[in-house]
Amino acid sequence: MADGTSISANLAAPARAAMAPPSGMRKFMRRRSTIAVLMAMPLILLIAGLVIWPAIYAIWLSMLNKRMTQFVGLGNYAFLLKRNTFQLVIFQSCLFAVTAVILKALLGFIVAHLMHNIPGKNQRIWRGLLLVPWVIPLALSTLSWWWLFDPSYSAFNWILNSLGFQSVPWLGVGWNARFAVIAVNVWFGTPFFMIMYLAALKSVPEQLYEAAAIDGAGPVQKLLHVTLPMMRNIIAITVLFSLIVTFADFDIVRILTAGGPQDMTHLFATYAFSVGIQSGDIPLGASVSLFMLPILAVAAFFVLRGVTRRTQEIAA
Repeated sequence: MADGTSISANLAAPARAAMAPPSGMRKFMRRRSTIAVLMAMPLILLIAGLVIWPAIYAIWLSMLNKRMTQFVGLGNYAFLLKRNTFQLVIFQSCLFAVTAVILKALLGFIVAHLMHNIPGKNQRIWRGLLLVPWVIPLALSTLSWWWLFDPSYSAFNWILNSLGFQSVPWLGVGWNARFAVIAVNVWFGTPFFMIMYLAALKSVPEQLYEAAAIDGAGPVQKLLHVTLPMMRNIIAITVLFSLIVTFADFDIVRILTAGGPQDMTHLFATYAFSVGIQSGDIPLGASVSLFMLPILAVAAFFVLRGVTRRTQEIAA
């Protein structure tokens, strides 16, 4: 009897253990959020290693002297703000980014509407062709543009000369060079706006256009009161993303002008490279690159606040 009782107790023990409430650790491991975090942990560690740590290290570097032996606090930033060249860099970076983003947004919006009205098969063909500038590596396409602007072998000047006009020093005069780098950035970035806006147009319900047409709305009224309100969040997010990328642009200016003539096309990225790498003052170069951070932070705050507010209005 004693042996039978012990055998029954041993058989019942696993059943009681299975019926017992799970421990705190088991509950934690069974949560979907925990599983999601564990699965995303490699990516989180990769981002921390390639983005967060370099950003923190750059902030630390920007507060050291040229030999990186002494902590100077905000001394590098104060020194930069007193230099006329850096003041010009701030102006050029803002002019370059704002002008390029506005032109890309307008052209992308127009091209997206044109693409939206093309029949299906032809639309796929044109969409693929228009995405070519965005797909080609930027450095490679910028070299092609450099050949078009080259003072000795410029294809643009050849066309102008054929029409009886004089050659234009595209990259040798300040405002001409500024126009050139903005034009190349617009050519490269417009397809991104086009594809984003086209996707947003596809998501607008046709019933809204039909209701607007019944009310007597024309094409302009449909655009202002149906299309734009439905696309506001996509427009805002696309503009913010492009603004961040455009502010950090390096390849176009570096290949076309290297910051010239007379530092009139330098941006934050190219000037940081010139000061930090070519001149050997790495802390000062880090300070230059970090100057765009507060500008982009302010832009991101207002854009994302507007997106959040509109999302809450739609949800309500």
